Amino acid sequence: MSLFRVLQEARECTACAPHLPLGPKPLLAAHPKSRIVIIGQAPGRATHQLGIPWSDRSGDTLRRWLGISAEDFYDPVKVALLPMGFCYPGTGKNGDFEPRPQCAPLWHPRILPWLSDVGLTLYLGRFSVRHYLGGRFADLTEAVESFKELLPKHMVLPHPSPRNGPWLKKRQWFEKAALPRLRDCVQSALQGL
Repeated sequence: MSLFRVLQEARECTACAPHLPLGPKPLLAAHPKSRIVIIGQAPGRATHQLGIPWSDRSGDTLRRWLGISAEDFYDPVKVALLPMGFCYPGTGKNGDFEPRPQCAPLWHPRILPWLSDVGLTLYLGRFSVRHYLGGRFADLTEAVESFKELLPKHMVLPHPSPRNGPWLKKRQWFEKAALPRLRDCVQSALQGL
């Protein structure tokens, strides 16, 4: 078994098919040499339709936060994209539904051990924080505020959705203090430092 075989199986997964309004279309990327892992939530409708993860305004914001080009972002040798849910879960009156709960427990343990060169893991949003960091933090804000404690190997980010504009406006320290440190760690991870 190789990572590429596991990724092929993940892209063919239909475990959540009955619950997916647009059907299964797993969006993920990884390579044994990936330097950064981004564990997000789940693809949105636009990214599902295009078949390209983070190909929306949230992705534009995330790449700006990281300080990297789209070319580097979509190079799986540089960045692995492993959301908590690989498929679009649908939308309700308050935004997209939560990632399907089956996905991360089914696939992350089969993919992450293959990524031996990871220098930085980013957890985006409360679902990845809850899954990977458990009760370590009271809430997402506390987890994001802990960037000095978590870096250079890990960092929690709010979801870069335009819907989080009010959160960002109330926490100007995020742009002023956290993002410069994040960008430095991204560059170090990409250079293998």
